[in-house]
Amino acid sequence: MTTNNSLTADIDSPEHPPGMTGKQRIALVVLLTASFTLAVDFSVLNVALPAIGADLGFTIENLQWIATSFALCAAGFTLLMGRIADLAGRRRMFLIGMVLLGAGSLLGGLATTAELLLAARVAQGFATAIVIPAALSLLLGTFAEGRARDRALGLNGSLMAAGFTTGAILGGFLTDLLSWRWAFLINVPIAAAVLVVAPVVLQESRRTRRTALDIPGAITVTLGLLALVFGLTSAAESSWTGSITLISLALAVLLLGSFVLIERRSPFPLVPLPIVVRPNVAWGNVAGVLAFATETSLVFLLTIYLQKVLGYTPLAAGLSFAALGIGTVIGGLVGPRIIARFGSKAAIVGGFVVQGSATMPLALLSDAAASAWLLLGVTFIGGVANLVVIVGFMVTATSGLRAQDQGLGTGLATMSQQVGIVLGTPVMSAVLAVVVLRSDVASSDAVLSGVTTAIWVNGGICLAAAAVIWVFLRPQEN
Repeated sequence: MTTNNSLTADIDSPEHPPGMTGKQRIALVVLLTASFTLAVDFSVLNVALPAIGADLGFTIENLQWIATSFALCAAGFTLLMGRIADLAGRRRMFLIGMVLLGAGSLLGGLATTAELLLAARVAQGFATAIVIPAALSLLLGTFAEGRARDRALGLNGSLMAAGFTTGAILGGFLTDLLSWRWAFLINVPIAAAVLVVAPVVLQESRRTRRTALDIPGAITVTLGLLALVFGLTSAAESSWTGSITLISLALAVLLLGSFVLIERRSPFPLVPLPIVVRPNVAWGNVAGVLAFATETSLVFLLTIYLQKVLGYTPLAAGLSFAALGIGTVIGGLVGPRIIARFGSKAAIVGGFVVQGSATMPLALLSDAAASAWLLLGVTFIGGVANLVVIVGFMVTATSGLRAQDQGLGTGLATMSQQVGIVLGTPVMSAVLAVVVLRSDVASSDAVLSGVTTAIWVNGGICLAAAAVIWVFLRPQEN
């Protein structure tokens, strides 16, 4: 192997061992730190919403915009930003996104009005859309396909999933002990540290062919995703049959359908359809959507159960997910080993089967305090299995892509993750609401019945996903 000191030469050599160089380890820490921080931002403010509303004058019906404004930008712009990273340079976009994250977080921590805080959340969401696909592309470029990349993707997946759970716990601690403002301000020194180290250890990508940005495709897909996410969040806040929900979802179908037609005719498509219809890309991303939708919506259901049935405080409810968080970290570590031995398809299918089998016993939850032990045990197992699925999805959906298409592949994977997070809660919320509304009074018994019914649905989706992926996924050999 050549003694060239460049990172690219090290990773591109076929004789390079599966271990990591020192520079690769530092690069991995930088990328994982950024991804974990943004994952935390998805949920860190959930338990702080009442305090924010009281301080800044949000009405009850407008509190949901603190989460919705973030989700709209994070999911709506991620595919576009992933493709722009391909054209403009992934390290450059990563750094721009981290600057925006730091600025938006500082604005949020210092906000004195509702408008300023929403502007901060928009900035954080847009930063997420820029950083996550760029970080994943840089990770793929740092590690060649094989064991080292699988390990890196496993760590990335475990920290992304753990970040969602950690956000609830961290938000509770910061709000109770300091102020909700620290849920924003904590990002500022992290962003600054990443901006200092990243230029040294991350190598810029280079375009290998002449291309251009597909403007009509970019407009239709971005507006279509914004309409989809807005419709899903509207369904969660009001109902699936509300006029705003139906109009938004119909508009999403129209815009995304138009996007497909545009891509068929574009000389420089934003999303080349031959790549999207590859079995590993298409079904890998389906697995990703379902993996994130089922686990994040389960957290929503169990939060309702812990607070409305067992009477836990928000902080105690957040701490109850510590076992789930530990399980996700372990799943991210063992996932690459399972993939190396059995392949990514077996990891996804087996992970869904175990996740569904661990979810079903939660239907036995009752109003007895001892039920918390059941919750801790099975959510730990489900967390391990869910991360095995997520690692398998990431490996499958991003394998076999050319260097110039890695931003597209990671953009699709990131979009799947974020749409899954947004999709799951409205679906489970609708199931819960149907059962609760059948009761004359929204008592704890009615809530418990609704939660357990939704848990059956959640577990059933996991098992159905395993069957679908088993039948249709034909991934490339790992």
